[in-house]
Amino acid sequence: MSVDELQEYGLAEMTDEEIRSFLASQKTGVLGLPTDDAPYLLPLSFGYDGDTRLYFTFLQGSNSRKATLSETASGASFLVFAVDTLYNWQSVLLSGRISAVPESAWDELEELLEDVWRPALLESASLSGDIDVYEFRVDDQTGIKHQGLPPALERDDD
Repeated sequence: MSVDELQEYGLAEMTDEEIRSFLASQKTGVLGLPTDDAPYLLPLSFGYDGDTRLYFTFLQGSNSRKATLSETASGASFLVFAVDTLYNWQSVLLSGRISAVPESAWDELEELLEDVWRPALLESASLSGDIDVYEFRVDDQTGIKHQGLPPALERDDD
């Protein structure tokens, strides 16, 4: 079924302002990078500038596939979602371009990235590994949400 067909069941498209608000309230998502086969998907925490940019901190190993794919990708996708209940969830899909941020610009992003959620394991590993910061520039965004019961289950007081 299409989004239009699901609207009668309570699905709604999100406005740009709702998308911005949702992204500002979230900390994690899934980055999709193109490969020859299927997309390479990575769960990542992110910082959001409130407009059109997300920032990721990559912990690099000696052969980092995510860094290699990020450097060669002409485009990427990022999915952010939150599921509170069966009838209350939101999902935002972003498409855009990803690129490394020069280390000279990291200080400007420090405040934006200081509250980014990171698993304790990655926090510990980052003390001994190489870190790089990447910027995701949003070219296109779409969001859908369902909040409340489907109309067939809603109580009719009339």
